[in-house]
Amino acid sequence: MEKTATGTSKNNWGKRTRSVHSGTRRSQYGEVSEGIFLTQGFVYPSAEAAEARFEALGEDEFIYARYGNPTVRMFEDRMADLLGYEDAFACTSGMAAVSGALTALLKAGDHVVSSRALFGSCLYMLEDVLARFGVEITLVDGTDNAAWDAAIRPDTTLVFLESISNPTLEVVDLRHVCDVAHKNGALVVVDDAMATPVYSYASACGADITVVSTTKHVDGQGRMLGGLIAGSKELIRGPIEAYMKHSGGAMNPFTAWTHLKSLETIVLRVEQQSSTALAIAEALDGHANLTAVRYPTHRAHPQCELARAQAETGGTVLALEVKGGKEACFKFLNALELFTISNNFADAKSIVTHPATTTHQRLPQDQKDTLGISGGLVRLSAGLEDPADLIADLQAALGAI
Repeated sequence: MEKTATGTSKNNWGKRTRSVHSGTRRSQYGEVSEGIFLTQGFVYPSAEAAEARFEALGEDEFIYARYGNPTVRMFEDRMADLLGYEDAFACTSGMAAVSGALTALLKAGDHVVSSRALFGSCLYMLEDVLARFGVEITLVDGTDNAAWDAAIRPDTTLVFLESISNPTLEVVDLRHVCDVAHKNGALVVVDDAMATPVYSYASACGADITVVSTTKHVDGQGRMLGGLIAGSKELIRGPIEAYMKHSGGAMNPFTAWTHLKSLETIVLRVEQQSSTALAIAEALDGHANLTAVRYPTHRAHPQCELARAQAETGGTVLALEVKGGKEACFKFLNALELFTISNNFADAKSIVTHPATTTHQRLPQDQKDTLGISGGLVRLSAGLEDPADLIADLQAALGAI
């Protein structure tokens, strides 16, 4: 078991310690803050050394930034440790991570079973891109265990899902899905954006691959796009690294460095934001101008017990259903003062989104209806402001409808 300089077992580190120290590499200068290596290539002491490095990379050896970089590697190691996996590959965006993981692991003739409730770009990857290249796609109601049982076949190659769906916050019984998939020899790939890297339970439930949009909670301050694929060393440094390094989706070192700095506060931020999200759900539950308040671990959520069994919290996002549809919803949004109307979530600033007209606008109406993306649906991302101020802002805006 690896020991630190203080004698504390690294395997027993808490989340805060992991998010600050895991994967740290120091140069000969002994810097306190992680070094940023803004270089696209690396030099070799001899032609023989170059040949040897291209034949097989040693520990902490690099040849080209598209293949790997010391700063990016620090970030990958820290995230893998935080998420509970052996290894990780950092990507240019969350969707680069999703598309990279799926494309690296699939080929024509393969069968994929996926939950139907997905982010619009994920649906596009499955139904438009992969299907066009000969991958068979089966979509199911992710909340229905029997639907997973019926759809996953002995020839199923891969199962894909969002642990908590965006934007309706449906919760999947991840242990059940992983069990059924693995009995049929299929890999499980989980988009874990809503669960947050701090409260991720994908690894604990048996998911083979976890995909994270680091744009969200990791950066958390509206600056950088990023993504990450985490899993076993065999998968990450095998088919996923091979695809990503040749297709050019690797994260740049400056993004990795800013992400490393953000990881030092991620636990503090996400803990507070999750607490605020629950407080908002409690305050708004039963409001006269709302037909529903959805937060996974709140008692009003239909899958509350499952959510509580899988995770410590319901994350930093909740959904509201405003009475009166789109017209009333827009009045509510436009009356808000502290909340920012935008299409991101998990930012330090509180954000509201109207999915039906923004993030999921291009979905056909029948798909919106099936997924529950109505004109009255609002996705609300809790920031770091005082919870009492946010609640007062929401209540005043609801009163203005």
